[in-house]
Amino acid sequence: MITKLKYLFASVILMGVTMQLLSQTTIDKRNWTFVATKMPEEWYGSDESVKVAENVLLYQRDIGGWPKNTAMHNPLSEAEKAKINDDKGTNDAIFDNSATTTEMKFMARMYNKTKNDAYKNSFNRGLTFILDAQYDNGGWPMFWPLRKGYYTHITFNDNAIVNILTMLRDIRENNKLYSSVTSSENLERVGKAYSKGIDVILKTQIVVKNEKTVWCAQHDEITFLPAKARSYELPSFSGAESVGIIRLLMEIPDPSPEIIKSVEGAVKWLDSHRLKNTRWDSFVNTDGLKDRRIVNDPKAGDMWARFYDLETEEPYVCDRDGIKKKTLEEIGYERRNGYSWYTDDPQEIINKYPDWKSKLPAK
Repeated sequence: MITKLKYLFASVILMGVTMQLLSQTTIDKRNWTFVATKMPEEWYGSDESVKVAENVLLYQRDIGGWPKNTAMHNPLSEAEKAKINDDKGTNDAIFDNSATTTEMKFMARMYNKTKNDAYKNSFNRGLTFILDAQYDNGGWPMFWPLRKGYYTHITFNDNAIVNILTMLRDIRENNKLYSSVTSSENLERVGKAYSKGIDVILKTQIVVKNEKTVWCAQHDEITFLPAKARSYELPSFSGAESVGIIRLLMEIPDPSPEIIKSVEGAVKWLDSHRLKNTRWDSFVNTDGLKDRRIVNDPKAGDMWARFYDLETEEPYVCDRDGIKKKTLEEIGYERRNGYSWYTDDPQEIINKYPDWKSKLPAK
């Protein structure tokens, strides 16, 4: 009993020290996602957070969403503020790289602490943007309003749709982060949008010889087939984007038979396409530059390629010329080091699968 009390006391002290360190770390040393969603709860509503919120309100586009890859917590000069204000009508509101959902989470936290209606209105403008951008078939494009090109595809890339559906699910389930900030008008639309989003996930899952497999990073918005994005992002089985989709489906309580089959097929495919005993290796190349490669190591765990060929199901990498290669050494330095070609994320899903399976009703 004494040992347990010592452990509990030590845990409380450690948590207090951690929170103190977090609060003492200036936000300019943090990335925007951390500031928006992971600061200590008492920080939201502080004078510093209010200044950040002024920036986030300013960056919000007229359509309701936000641009991506923007450090919205950084201080702005008056000239910069004027430029951002002039850009409010720009068609760059996006779901990629966690944009829009991140800003909405921040606004929800700010409203919950301050009850400032400006934050609530901002959150609901973002939510309306999400709901309006959804295709009738349940998918979402990368941008809204639509841009020509691959941007119109149903985009699972970088968890864009998974992030949206996770938020819609939490709103629907009355999560305390969103329960007081969501307008009644938007709340009425959320449930239907979420259900349609799950449906399109099931419709886009790649099927080979009547067996469900995984997903591509993006699918054609009309045919639902795997689709091309950038020159090096070809139609493929995705060992990366499929992970977030499977996790989302596994979190559904009382899953339908179709969802169960979807998860079972996807996990089976990932399990059979692992690259055993594989790891990243960093080194200095002959030009004196930091470089990286994939190596086989008996002591290493397993990895998965981001892309697998649709016909051979073999992993590949690709340079900006759009030509598939088997190894990183065959593509240029820039793409070799500037893209996430391999991941070990599927292992998390495979580890959770037995527990998920055991909780299903007996057949």
